[in-house]
Amino acid sequence: MPEFKYEIVEEFGVFSENNKGWTREVNLISWNGGAPKYDIRDWAPDHEKMGKGITLTKDELDDLKDILKKID
Repeated sequence: MPEFKYEIVEEFGVFSENNKGWTREVNLISWNGGAPKYDIRDWAPDHEKMGKGITLTKDELDDLKDILKKID
């Protein structure tokens, strides 16, 4: 499996934490040197391990915000 690199460009916040200390976060991340994307996923306390997540472009994030505003 090829190695991949990531750089957390900006941390926006944590919105949950499990009993093992992993946190669900929203960050701006550059994957393999690419343009940064908005990212939602679980992270180990040291940010060295991660769970599955979702990455979004700015346009996708804006669309998601519009959808979430409709939810009561």
